[in-house]
Amino acid sequence: MIISRGIKKSFGGKQVLRGVDMQIDSGESLVIIGQSGCGKSVFLKHLVGLLDPDAGEILVDGDRISNAKRADVYRIRMKFGVLFQSAALFDSMSVEQNVGLGLVEHTKMTKGEIDKRVAECLEMVSLSGIQKQMPSELSGGMRKRVGLARAIAMKPQYILYDEPTTGLDPITADSINDLIIQMQQELKVTSIIVTHDMVSAFKIADRLVMLHLGRVIFSGTEQEIKTQSIDIVRRFIAGESEDKQVVTHYF
Repeated sequence: MIISRGIKKSFGGKQVLRGVDMQIDSGESLVIIGQSGCGKSVFLKHLVGLLDPDAGEILVDGDRISNAKRADVYRIRMKFGVLFQSAALFDSMSVEQNVGLGLVEHTKMTKGEIDKRVAECLEMVSLSGIQKQMPSELSGGMRKRVGLARAIAMKPQYILYDEPTTGLDPITADSINDLIIQMQQELKVTSIIVTHDMVSAFKIADRLVMLHLGRVIFSGTEQEIKTQSIDIVRRFIAGESEDKQVVTHYF
């Protein structure tokens, strides 16, 4: 499991995370929601050691990744696969080169073994046979799928998704939601998804966590969040604008 204890982070004097406590259990699908700027993506970067906290710690299966030695960070990071918001494919590389990049850099697999694994991963995301294509030839949904194929190539225990349905039409977005569920069930991974898309959140979440002003203000199931009395939570899931007075008064 992953445990976050009191994570604080500031940039240029602006405090983004104000003491995030969270436990992510192995095998669950956890969705982190909240308004833009509340610290969702910043927190996600802390989970894989891309950022170190100003205070607090993050433990991954008992190992501290926050403020750890570089060698330890790299070792722990091997447990993660990440699907970035823009898919983050290298435009100068083919699909097979993008998907197999981690295998080339971090394993001793032969080219034949890598080619086989790339083909397996593309088949899992329903993109068989596109190895030679370039990212510029792909639609937005296909790019996301290739990004997911790369994320699972090294058989991670945890998959992080940063706004996986942003910029996609509703049908394509729903197909990505189905893939997230499929990856969790077939690969037995732990899924951690950052999103503001409540349709997606309710479809894929075992549990939802809401961040507001850099803190966790809710953790629970879909049924529990739908019956919440906290005004900020209620307004967010209903897509209603928040009263400024309510927001500033909450803390």
